[in-house]
Amino acid sequence: MSETTGRVLPGSPTTLFDHALRLHQDTPGEPLRRDGEPYPDDGLHRHRKSPRTPGDRHLAGREAARILDAHFASASAHPSELTDVFHDVHVPIHPNEHIAAAAERADRGRVRRTGRWLVRYGTDRCSVTVGLALVAAVGTADDIPLIQTIGLLSNHFGPLAAHAFESQPGEVEALLWLAERVTGWGRVYVVEALCGLDTPAARHWLLRRACDGDFLNGYFAGKVATVARLHEALADLDTDSEMVDHIGRLLHLMSDCGGMGLTLAHYPHSGVVLEAHARHVGSLSPTMERYFTIAVLTQHLTTESPEAVRCTAAQQEALRGTYLEILDREEWTRTARAGLAADDNRMRWLADHRTPQLRLRAFPDREPDTGE
Repeated sequence: MSETTGRVLPGSPTTLFDHALRLHQDTPGEPLRRDGEPYPDDGLHRHRKSPRTPGDRHLAGREAARILDAHFASASAHPSELTDVFHDVHVPIHPNEHIAAAAERADRGRVRRTGRWLVRYGTDRCSVTVGLALVAAVGTADDIPLIQTIGLLSNHFGPLAAHAFESQPGEVEALLWLAERVTGWGRVYVVEALCGLDTPAARHWLLRRACDGDFLNGYFAGKVATVARLHEALADLDTDSEMVDHIGRLLHLMSDCGGMGLTLAHYPHSGVVLEAHARHVGSLSPTMERYFTIAVLTQHLTTESPEAVRCTAAQQEALRGTYLEILDREEWTRTARAGLAADDNRMRWLADHRTPQLRLRAFPDREPDTGE
């Protein structure tokens, strides 16, 4: 067996790469269900005590780097000898200076082959993580499919997969492919990597697709609005309903992401973006997502000060009035009531949590939750 090839024998544990690939083939255009969890090595990791994270963050990864140094010092050592040696040391899932330095100290060709073997044939997340870190340090464009596949298990491998693409030719296309197929924490890592790329393709996607509605989107919503120069793209709203909906998600997230990311109160273009969204969303047909987004924004405009949305009192009142007029249209009201009858989570939340000040035709017979 060479350093770059291997074979999974009958009865052998499933490799994490094959696990990700099989799940991806079931739904090739979507994120893996539950981020691919449980992983094949879940039983081993569930029942063992994880190595303690070093108190000094600068020491994280040092023990793993020492193991790599010893391995590369032996000319005859095969990558398979690293399969089970990282269990008792802390292996960082983020880019790490010590592991990167170990990769630089050894022959690059051998480091690359070792990293590829561990990612492709590793049956344990510890060794696969180290392998991905090696590929991120010295990989080539040939490694993009390998990185994308293991990156689909994004909660664990997302940080290193996103980092690996930062130095690869074709990084934008590779990141966009992965961004469309990850959610949760994995989406945070990949979207933040895209925010660091000032290209038309990245900006176009960020303006329309970055937020999938997950609570964790709050970590990057304000960054997306800023680096994609959202306020400069508002003219496109006349013909781009996808962007109108995405702006609604961005505004919703930024209205309630204090402690996570940039809020409307600190985004310098909040007023102009809210006005543009209010002007255009009413020209679209009602959907439950649009109703929910507008209602949440209206509640924010009703209960918070003008400073919380970075606009004047007159602007705030005008925005509130525009949104309320849309919400109380007959067609929009029917859409919301149909959602409530179907027990849609968003409509049920609105019915139960709207403030006493926010009166909507869609929910005339339900008492709002006053918090008492």
